[in-house]
Amino acid sequence: MTDITAAMVKELRDRTSAGMMDCKRALQETDGDFDEAVKLLRERGMAQAAKRAGRETTEGKVGVMVRDEVGAIVAVACETEPVSNNDDFLAYGEKVLRTVFEGGDPAQLEAERVELAGRLGENIQVVGAKRLQAGDGEQLHFYVHAPANKVGAVVLTRGGEPEAARSLALHLTYARPTYRTRDEVPAELVEAEREILANSDEVRSKPENVREKIVEGQLNKKFYGESVLMEQTWYRPDESTGSVAQYLNERGIELVDYAWYAVA
Repeated sequence: MTDITAAMVKELRDRTSAGMMDCKRALQETDGDFDEAVKLLRERGMAQAAKRAGRETTEGKVGVMVRDEVGAIVAVACETEPVSNNDDFLAYGEKVLRTVFEGGDPAQLEAERVELAGRLGENIQVVGAKRLQAGDGEQLHFYVHAPANKVGAVVLTRGGEPEAARSLALHLTYARPTYRTRDEVPAELVEAEREILANSDEVRSKPENVREKIVEGQLNKKFYGESVLMEQTWYRPDESTGSVAQYLNERGIELVDYAWYAVA
């Protein structure tokens, strides 16, 4: 059997970033064959990552890159805060961000994701990624809530003041809408919500002839008013007490496209 030296273990660790004892065991099991040891560690990392794939990810980072006419936003999630601040995790997030910015697909980094998950011992997932391209007369603005960087947004707009458009990005991170307009909301979802409201104690306690009106009022205020961007109340009452649509109209801003992601 080949004698496994500390230098061999260190070289394997430098190559794979695996733990010292994992490296030593891999070298022992492959009789000192460096390439086979690397392969073994990667295979084990993939197996471990697959086992963790279903575990909840409530930490991570949101990254944004905006340069000239191109913007990109990605969200990479993990399980714990220490891992979210790990140098290897952050480097992977930066690589995903640059890949999306350059027009690539995060899926092309799948092998790296799996290997990183195995090495760090957590479920790591790219939970969101989008690239935005500005056309003539369009501008990109963004906001990331620092220092945690757990939520961020990018908006593509036309017209209006840049600061007002940036405020829209901030609103997205605060209000976190699910849809842009009510036309995007699936009809079956609306009907399910209407049924829940109609059967609530609050509505059923009212006279039957006014129940339908109450349900529609609550549907507009609680459902559309919370989940639909254009119908949400603007997040800063000192700037506007109306909806997002009213705020944008008052400032001459047209929203072309947007994206927001959060990892918590």
